[in-house]
Amino acid sequence: MRQLAIGELARRVGMRPSALRYYESIGLLPPAERAAGRRVYPAAVVRRIALIRMAQRAGFTLAEIRRLLEADSGRGATRQWRALAERKLPELDLFIRQTQLLRDAVADCLACGCMNFDTCELLSGPAAEA
Repeated sequence: MRQLAIGELARRVGMRPSALRYYESIGLLPPAERAAGRRVYPAAVVRRIALIRMAQRAGFTLAEIRRLLEADSGRGATRQWRALAERKLPELDLFIRQTQLLRDAVADCLACGCMNFDTCELLSGPAAEA
């Protein structure tokens, strides 16, 4: 099986070697083998890191991701994934609503055109006091 030195792995996945060592220390990555005193990982770790990063983008914490990765494959892992995903969906829905409000506020500021925070009616009107 092809082995990747930590530097090569870091370049492939766009991360710093220190982040990979951290992921290893908290159990997200399997312990690296050593070759001439340097960490080397199986090439399959690239796919695992892609999964970790996807889960992070979806809002999962590193602890939640570790629990998912520690689960045995099969029905137990599927049930665990479903339970975590069902708990995560309301958090993601809230994040989407809050982000949309922020986006709308930025768009309103651009549409206002005054670009002066001291005199902007959007910042001093009733909506600003809420």
